[in-house]
Amino acid sequence: MRVYVPASLDLLADWLAAATVPWPPDAIVADDDDEESEYSALMAAADESAELIGRAGRRVVVVAEVATEGGPIPMRQVVAAHADVTDFTDPDDDLAWFATQEIPDLF
Repeated sequence: MRVYVPASLDLLADWLAAATVPWPPDAIVADDDDEESEYSALMAAADESAELIGRAGRRVVVVAEVATEGGPIPMRQVVAAHADVTDFTDPDDDLAWFATQEIPDLF
């Protein structure tokens, strides 16, 4: 299943250093593996990220493929990250997609 984890750049930096994403209570699992469900989960996680950053800075969502819910997520299960390319201004703005090897470029 695909899980969408709301984050901030600071949290993402900590997770990269630890090579683990903790399973947060606000993790969002897509209802289905179709594009519409995944987009809905992504945008719900983006809204949660906006709350985390206090609507200042860049929204970040980490996407991972996991077998079961709960427990820490090893970074090797992260399949992508999505983030604002500039500081957050509009909740309807789409997030840019970053492949796993591009995640360090967010900093």
